[in-house]
Amino acid sequence: MTENVVLDSTPLNALDRCDRCGAQAYVRAVMANGFELLFCGHHAKKYQEGLANAATRIDDETARLSEGSTAL
Repeated sequence: MTENVVLDSTPLNALDRCDRCGAQAYVRAVMANGFELLFCGHHAKKYQEGLANAATRIDDETARLSEGSTAL
């Protein structure tokens, strides 16, 4: 008998880097085989259509980019 274990994802942090450019990752795309792709906000937006079609789960933490922002 084979047992599948599903692990909950931990929040992304400053050590998680975009697979395209190396900037801090704010989006995690989990593929059907369990492989994870990490993207900065820019690249996640650029590839969002393809990711939506290919990923089984997308963890989007881009809202953190505007938390506590005092810019006018």
